[in-house]
Order: sequence, then structure tokens, then C-alpha cells
Amino acid sequence: MNAPHAHPHDHDHGRDHDHARDHGHAHGSGRTARLKHRAAHLVKPHSHEASDKVDSAMESSAEGMRALWVSLAVLGVTALLQTVVVVMSGSVALLGDTVHNFADALTALPLGVAFVLGRRAATRRYTYGYGRAEDLAGLVIVFTIAASAAFAAYQAVARLLDPRDISHLGIVAVAAVVGFIGNEWVARYRIRVGKRIGSAALVADGLHARTDGFTSLAVLLGAGGAALGLRWADPVVGLLITAAILLVLKDACREVFRRVMDSVDPVLIDTGEAAAREVSGVLSVTDLRMRWIGHRLRAEVTVVVDGALSVRQAHAVAVEVEHALLHSVHRLTAALVHTDPAATPGTEDPHRKLAHHLARAA
Repeated sequence: MNAPHAHPHDHDHGRDHDHARDHGHAHGSGRTARLKHRAAHLVKPHSHEASDKVDSAMESSAEGMRALWVSLAVLGVTALLQTVVVVMSGSVALLGDTVHNFADALTALPLGVAFVLGRRAATRRYTYGYGRAEDLAGLVIVFTIAASAAFAAYQAVARLLDPRDISHLGIVAVAAVVGFIGNEWVARYRIRVGKRIGSAALVADGLHARTDGFTSLAVLLGAGGAALGLRWADPVVGLLITAAILLVLKDACREVFRRVMDSVDPVLIDTGEAAAREVSGVLSVTDLRMRWIGHRLRAEVTVVVDGALSVRQAHAVAVEVEHALLHSVHRLTAALVHTDPAATPGTEDPHRKLAHHLARAA
């Protein structure tokens, strides 16, 4: 007889499947390729070795928290040093760079709250846990970047309309170099940790810091122009910094909004389907869906099995499909498997019969 579909319990295999480290490099490389494409040549290539496989939720969140607080400290000190120079010199370009550095440092706060919430266990109300808080933090980061861009643009335009001389040009130049070094260090650190723990928000924040570093160097152009008597050079550089901020805002928006809309790399779907089809007893894979919850993946899949299998046998196939997915898909920590019976010769598929009946009733 046809076996009803089986539903293995949805659970976390992060600790039970440490030997999954040897699998899934292809889709990990695909995800790395997409991140490198978004950041172009600014992102240092990163390899997905076996040691980069998923940690437990607690370990990943702890590592993310360290990255956030270290970034906050480094960028905070950098911005404070630049603030002193802004007060001394009156440079609008350096002011825009300083404000943006402060904004970048403060983004550690919403992300920190998100990581803390992500550690909390699921409840009967929040049955999937609190991982989505990380995606909401990504939205806060996007709005913070947009606000800093608006402020920098306003100050630059105001200075163009009311030109002023700037002083202490040598110190301004030193402050610009300090800003570049601080931001580039933070960018490399955030992107590296974000990729390792699978946090799109942290990677987006790292890309933001990297652009800040190069806009800090742009302040040197304003200082050089001012040294030549070009009063408009400093505010023009301020506008260029605004444009650079808008470019990174575009990249951050794309990454964060895709995550909010449950976007996943199609390579992950291809890998999961291939792994499920290789399981003995699976005739075909009719549906596979994945979504990110924080920096962890969950999956739902429907497979077709022999309609003559018993419930126990169909359940065993579903369990093997679940294990295959957890072993092969990077960052996947839970999978819900549904088995559909294939129609045997001389019988009609009950699902197709029901669909036909509903269509006629409509």
C-alpha cells in the first residue's frame, strides 16, 4: 500500500555532525565568489577550508561579538583623534569622514544586541528563535549609513556656498592617513569574521568600513588643494566622500534586503537537491526551500519515494535525506523532510486526485 508521508523531527545537528566538515566546499566557494564580486577587488580572497565550517550558535555569536567590540574600540579611537583635528582645522572633508567613522563604530551597538538575542533559545511564541534580529540590525546599519551620507552632503554644500580657509593642513593629512589605517584594519577583521560565521550584516558593515578607509585618503586631496589656495577643494572632496558612502550603501542594501527577503544562493539549492537525489530510495526531489535565520540555514524539502513503502520505511528514507542535507549544505543546521508516495501502476496519486477535485470545485 502507499505509505503516508513521514516528517522527521526538526532539530539542530551542529554538534552531532562535526564530521560534515569534509563536505560542501563547492557551495561555500560559490558564496565566497558572490561576496568577492560585490566588493570587487577590494575584498581579499578568502578560502573556505574545513576548519571554516559552522560552529555552534553560541560560538559563532561570541566570535561576532568580539569582532563588534574590537571594531567599536578601534573606530572610536580613530574618530576621536580626527575630531580633535576637525576642531583645529575646520576641514569639511575631514568632518564628513569623522562623522562617518563615528556612525560606523556605533553600528556595533545594534549588531551587538542582535547577537545577544540570537543566543536565546526558541520559545513557544518565537519558535524559530531570535536569529532574525541580526537581519533587523542590518536594516539599522543601512539607515545609519544613509543618515551619515546626508549629513556629509549637507556640510559640503554649505561650505561650497560659504567658502572658508582651513588650517593645520599637515595635521589634517596625518588624520586622513590614521583614518585609512583604522578603517582598513576594521574592514578586514569584520569581513573575515562575517564570512566565517555566515553573517551578512557583519560583512556589509565590513564593506562599509573599507570604503571609509579610502574616503579617508580622499581627504588628502582636499588638504592638497587647500595648500594650493583652492578653497573649493575641501568641500568638493566632502561631496566625493558622500558619493562613496552612497556606493557602499547600495551594496549594503542589496545584501541586507536580500537576506530579509529570504534570498539564498542558488548554488546552495543545487547542492541540496543533488545530495537528496543521491539518497537510496529517493525517486525525485520535487521541492526544496531554504531560508537564513541569522547566520544559520533551515531547509524544507519534498522527495518522492516508492508508494509501496511502509510508513517506517518512508520515514527511514526521510531521515537519510535530512542527514545528507546537513552534511552537504554549508551553514544548514535543520531540515524538515516530507515524503510523497509515487503512484503505483493501476492507481492514482491521491495528491493529484485531490488537486483535480479542488480545481473542479473552484
